[in-house]
Amino acid sequence: MTEKPNHLINEKSPYLLQHAYNPVEWYPWGDEPFTRAKKEDKPIFLSIGYSTCHWCHVMAHESFENKKIAALLNRYFVCIKVDREERPDVDQMYMAATMAMNGSGGWPMSVFLLPDGRPFYAATYIPAKGMYGRPGFPEIIDAIHKAWQGRRDELEASASKLINALEEQHQVSASAIKPDVDDRAFSQLSSEYDAVHGGFGSAPKFPRPVLFNFLLQYYHKTGNKHALNMTLTTLTAMAGGGMYDQLGGGFHRYSVDGQWRIPHFEKMLYDQAQLLHSYLDAYQITGDNRYAEVARSIVCYVLRVMHDPRGGFYSAEDADSEDPYAPGKHGEGAFYLWTEKDIVTTLGTRAANIFNFCYGVEFDGNALQDPQHEFTGRNILYRARTDEEAADHFSISVAEVSASLEKSRAILLAKRAQRVRPHLDDKIITAWNGLMIGALARAGAILDDPKMTSASAQAAQFIRSTLYDPATGLLKRRYRDGEAAHTGQLDDYAFLVAGLLDLYQVRQEPQLLSWAMDLTAKSITLFRDDKGGGFFDSVVDERVPIRMKADYDGAEPASNSVAAMNLLRLGRLTGNEDWLALAQKTLDAFSNRINSIPQAVPQMLCAVMLLQEKPEQVVIAGNRDTADTMAMEAEVWRHFNPNRVVLLADGGDNQNMLAKMLPFMQSVTMKDGRATAYVCRDFTCRLPVTSVKDLADRLTGSGKNN
Repeated sequence: MTEKPNHLINEKSPYLLQHAYNPVEWYPWGDEPFTRAKKEDKPIFLSIGYSTCHWCHVMAHESFENKKIAALLNRYFVCIKVDREERPDVDQMYMAATMAMNGSGGWPMSVFLLPDGRPFYAATYIPAKGMYGRPGFPEIIDAIHKAWQGRRDELEASASKLINALEEQHQVSASAIKPDVDDRAFSQLSSEYDAVHGGFGSAPKFPRPVLFNFLLQYYHKTGNKHALNMTLTTLTAMAGGGMYDQLGGGFHRYSVDGQWRIPHFEKMLYDQAQLLHSYLDAYQITGDNRYAEVARSIVCYVLRVMHDPRGGFYSAEDADSEDPYAPGKHGEGAFYLWTEKDIVTTLGTRAANIFNFCYGVEFDGNALQDPQHEFTGRNILYRARTDEEAADHFSISVAEVSASLEKSRAILLAKRAQRVRPHLDDKIITAWNGLMIGALARAGAILDDPKMTSASAQAAQFIRSTLYDPATGLLKRRYRDGEAAHTGQLDDYAFLVAGLLDLYQVRQEPQLLSWAMDLTAKSITLFRDDKGGGFFDSVVDERVPIRMKADYDGAEPASNSVAAMNLLRLGRLTGNEDWLALAQKTLDAFSNRINSIPQAVPQMLCAVMLLQEKPEQVVIAGNRDTADTMAMEAEVWRHFNPNRVVLLADGGDNQNMLAKMLPFMQSVTMKDGRATAYVCRDFTCRLPVTSVKDLADRLTGSGKNN
């Protein structure tokens, strides 16, 4: 590395700052590097990654800190570095190009562009030295330079052909959505289901919470127990595996193996938020406290590690960390690994024997596979055996085992806290905070913990005060170190609106609903594709050749999937028929994808199923925050129903606002001075009830699964 910084030095992104002292003359994305490329007649080298990406670190160390490779890049190219989490529009477009060229993609992404931004060559991680018949980075640089000098017309033609193909690929045409798309998606997922270990497909296994959303809504609609059991088995297996942090809570990014044992150790905010929803749903349906405990542990982890004191939530923790057993060295997951000796020394022989029996700790280490030799003699904690099995093995009571394990976990967590934590990417992203706002709001209501709901509300207020301009109605994407930056994308608006709607359902504060409506109206103005239907994922950026529309619900749901769901929820909450019609048009715009590969868009299928079902409302007439009203609200949150909305007729601001949009709300009142619940279907209400028991009976009478 060199003492002299490059053009990234004034950026706020942790990822960009990691590269600010590279000898590569990096620029951030913007006008300056494109202007220079055109002026100097040079191609552009675009490198896209994120701060907690393991292979991004590897390529940085091998190539971008290498003065010889840096000199080649600086001589032949204008070099741009992009944080994919700050600029998902840039990442999305060039990922599509990378996948079109190679059939796969990933990070770091390495793309070579014409000076106008059109890509002509793309790769992911490129080793500094050639191996196994593959060229190293210097050879690729030299080959591209020679092509630029002697065969530029071919590069131009290749770029034009690629852009045309991508534009064709992302054109949508509306048609009728077939009535059996949810059944076909369920059938396909059933065929991919791993009945032994849970999950779908083979290794590596990703949690993909959008699948759980679909399966549980499908279960509610049809009563199909296999949809429920696939979800519960997978959630149970994940929580018992090494992918779950058995000491500190929260989930790692994915499992390298098929048994959820060996994780890729990143922890992402968007995973915690979506999986929190999944475990809350499982708890609502089953009443099994094991799911509630996992949900609580996710919240505890997020509030302990990823929570900014001002209210927002940080983005991620790195997979790599300092090795506690070899100071100065770093490794994948080192922070989370244990030697058997360390555990015995820390806990004492008796407690360690119980702990090691239950958590699969072995003297030589317990990794199922270790091709990089990173886990030799180390243990990744997972639930190898139950408390009951341990009680039988050690001839003690289950209560003694449980108490011993609880004490041991606390001791080991405290000792682990003395280690050097993995790098924390502390930028605050609007979209991901929207996901966490919704999850925490529901957690507070379902787990009866007001602190969780308060954390949700504080995060919403943080976003409003730092990343939202009430004068223009516009959102910024990222906040860090006192700076709000980057234009909000569709996912920022859609995910935040979804979170605000969840928070409104819990708090029934009219300003939350009003803000969600304002953001939705603004997103329609900014992103709606009047010609092709649906919404563009990004605002206009002349340097990005194509405005994309993602049609895959992956680690995060596609923005259009969430936008369609928001329009349905808001349309029904407010009686806005235009938004209901726009929801239908948005889904129709993706009908080809939905009809042909429905399992690719499970979150969009949730919107399709919601559209097919008649809306259900529970209206509670009562004074805000009184014991009888709160008891009614708590009973509603005990029951899983993805089609239900909750409305509070408080005789005040909330009821007045709702009555302007839903006239029937004007006549909803308490009976005999007691909190009163009205259970309605398609805005036709049954006789009101004033006891929690009668409300419970009404709530359990809907859905095919009851």
